[in-house]
Amino acid sequence: MHQPQQPLSCYLCPLCTASLQLNQKSYVCENNHRFDLAKEGYLNLLPVQFKHSAEPGDNKQMMQARREFLEAGYYEPMAKAVAMMVNANPPTHLLDLGCGEGYYSRKIEAYCSTTMLLHGVDIAKFAIAAAAKKQANARFIVASANRLPYADRYFDFVLRVFAPSNEHELRRILKPSGLLLTVTPGPRHLWQLKEFIYAEVKEHALENALPQGFERMDTQRISYKIAPNPQQRIDLLQMTPFAWRANEGVRQAIKDAAELEIETDFILTLAIKTAG
Repeated sequence: MHQPQQPLSCYLCPLCTASLQLNQKSYVCENNHRFDLAKEGYLNLLPVQFKHSAEPGDNKQMMQARREFLEAGYYEPMAKAVAMMVNANPPTHLLDLGCGEGYYSRKIEAYCSTTMLLHGVDIAKFAIAAAAKKQANARFIVASANRLPYADRYFDFVLRVFAPSNEHELRRILKPSGLLLTVTPGPRHLWQLKEFIYAEVKEHALENALPQGFERMDTQRISYKIAPNPQQRIDLLQMTPFAWRANEGVRQAIKDAAELEIETDFILTLAIKTAG
C-alpha cells in the first residue's frame, strides 16, 4: 500500500534546491540535508558557504537604532498606507523581503482585515530571531535575496521596503499576475538630514524603474514632516545608506540642532507580474 505523498512545502533546500519537508522540528530534503527550527521558530536557510561575512546584514547596533526609531511611530503613516494597499489586493501568501525585525509584517497583520500567511526573509539572523519572537503566526527565515529558498510561483504578493532584491528571483517566486509593492525614497526624503552631510543635496527620482516583467498598476506618494528628538535623529541616520559619510562632527551637529523638522517622502509602487 502506497503512503500518501506529503504536500510540497514552500521551502527549497539551499544546498540542492530539492523540496524541504518538516520532520518534527527540522526541515529535511530527499538528499538528507537538514535544517533545524530555532527555538524562536525561525528557520536558517543561509548555509555558511553562502555567507560573505560571519554575520551578514545589519549589525546589532544598526538593528537597535532601527527598532528604536520605528517603534516610536515615525514611519507609521507609510506603514499604514502599505497595509491598505495590501488589504485592497488581498493575497494568500505574502513575502516581506528584507523584513528586518518584521515591523511592516506586524503592521500588515494589525491593519489588514483579510487572512493571509505572512512570510519574512532577511540575511541578518539577529533580526529574524527578533521578528519571529514578536510574530509567532508568521514564518521567518534567514536567507539571501539573491538565492531565495522558496518554491517557484509560491507567492501572490511581495513587499519590498527599502530592501535590495534580485529581479530573476522576484519573477521566479511570484505567481502569474502576482503583485510587487515597492517602497522607495521620494524626491525630498530626509532632505534636512542630508543637508548636514552633503554640500549639495540632490532629489531622488520621482519614478523608479520597475524590474523586467512587471507593469505599474498604482503609485502613491506619502510625504509628511517629523520632529524626532536628538537621539532618534541619530537612530534615523543609522538606518540610511549615507550614515557612513557622517563623521562625529556631523553627528554632533545633527544632535545639537534646535527643533529640527525632517521631511519624509515615500513612493509606493504597486506592480503586477506580466511575464514568465
